[in-house]
Amino acid sequence: MKLGIVGLPNVGKTTLFNALTGSRAETSSYSNAGAKPNVGVAKVPDERLDWLAEYYHPKKYTPATIEFVDVAGVSSGGGRGNEVFQAIRQTDALVEVVRCFDNDDVFLEPADAVRDAESFELELILADIEIVERRLDRARKNAKSGEKKFKRECEMCEALIAHLTEEKPARDFAFTDEDKDILTDGGLLTVKPVIYAANLDEDGMSDLAHNANFQALSAYAAQQGAAVLPVAAKFEEDIAELDAEEAQMFMEDLGLTETGLDRLIRTSYDLLGYISFLTAGEDDVHAWTIVRGTKAPRAAGKIHTDIERGFIRAEIVAFEDLKACGSMAAAKEKGLFRLEGKDYVMQDGDVTMFRFNV
Repeated sequence: MKLGIVGLPNVGKTTLFNALTGSRAETSSYSNAGAKPNVGVAKVPDERLDWLAEYYHPKKYTPATIEFVDVAGVSSGGGRGNEVFQAIRQTDALVEVVRCFDNDDVFLEPADAVRDAESFELELILADIEIVERRLDRARKNAKSGEKKFKRECEMCEALIAHLTEEKPARDFAFTDEDKDILTDGGLLTVKPVIYAANLDEDGMSDLAHNANFQALSAYAAQQGAAVLPVAAKFEEDIAELDAEEAQMFMEDLGLTETGLDRLIRTSYDLLGYISFLTAGEDDVHAWTIVRGTKAPRAAGKIHTDIERGFIRAEIVAFEDLKACGSMAAAKEKGLFRLEGKDYVMQDGDVTMFRFNV
């Protein structure tokens, strides 16, 4: 999974990136002037994998990972170069950091979360219009051949441009299945799912109900069917440098039971429809990320293409059943260990052994 951390300049994107990845990227007001993004990887915390590690004492411990891309700020009314938009295009979803706090030393005007969210999205919409206009020009030239598919592409591009011109994102456009085939390589920015990261100071984080900007952003996101995640990026960056006991104490002061990373990962998995299945043994305990609805052979291919090609069966026990039984032997005795074939749809937390022959 690759998530782009995006937004207007100086709203806390790199601070959040550092907190999530343990990086030390420069966070001064002018540090994001260059187009090259910061890239970092975060391990996905998974208590199920921890339990399996205690059970098997493996040589290797391999959690799932998320790649975060901290993209330079897109200025309202000023846009950014193609390098920035290209970095955004290569992500699976966007974590849009929106300022919900005031800082007179940095900002000339009070925070207005909805204004900033609308301004950023408008820049992406304008970039999408340019993309679709170029595609329309090519489709019109190709349509002279008389092929129906190019005529259909022209119609779709014209309708999409009209939609975008009304300042509506492409994710709200009524694409047909045929349109989706056309758009496979379209590179549109506003089709990507969005999580709004409402960046608050500690006072705002401790009293969300009375933070006007957070409440307004939540209402705005609800209209779009998007998720909102309250974060205190500076606070998260500070606790990321503490040991576990100190970090827990500071989190309790704000009434938090999870870190921003934990909450963002859970929200991201839900947004993108991802789940994890687990493989475990003395050599390795490993979490594998797949899309919900994936069948067993395709899941096996995440490990190695040979396993998918020679798939025979999957031997599975649900993690919760395994934990409740206390051992694999006890799970088998209770009939909770199952043999599944090619049509089995993998479930979150399946502890799996694939049998194959090539």
